[in-house]
Parts: sequence; C-alpha cells; structure tokens
Amino acid sequence: MLEKLRATRLSQGKTQTFMAKKLGYRYASGYANIEMGRTKPSLEKAHQISELLNEEVDELFFDAKLHESSNVNAV
Repeated sequence: MLEKLRATRLSQGKTQTFMAKKLGYRYASGYANIEMGRTKPSLEKAHQISELLNEEVDELFFDAKLHESSNVNAV
C-alpha cells in the first residue's frame, strides 16, 4: 500500500516537501511519516493526498487483495 503512495508521488516528480507544504504540515517529516507507515492520515488528509496525486483514495491507501477477498465473501 505505502509503496504505491511513494511510487505515485515519485512518478509525478513531487517531493515530500512539496506534499507536506500542500497538506499544511510544518515539516516534510509530517508527510514522510505517512509514507513510511509511522502515522495514518485522517480521512480528510487521505482525500487531499489523493487529489494532489490525481489518484483515487482506495488506489493509494487500500490493498487490492483486501478488495478481492471482500468481493469473494460477498458472493
């Protein structure tokens, strides 16, 4: 999951500092901690991140295997 977040950011040439400033963090570490899994973003921050990276929230923050297993159980 977090690998997708980092890879998406890097593929767009955006830095952690850029993301942190856009999200209102005082230091780049505020955003870096999300990428490293040290902190979990609020739903609001997750939406802001997805907008900055032009990706859906579930694509960035949820594992595809989770969706697959929940779909199997729903049938």
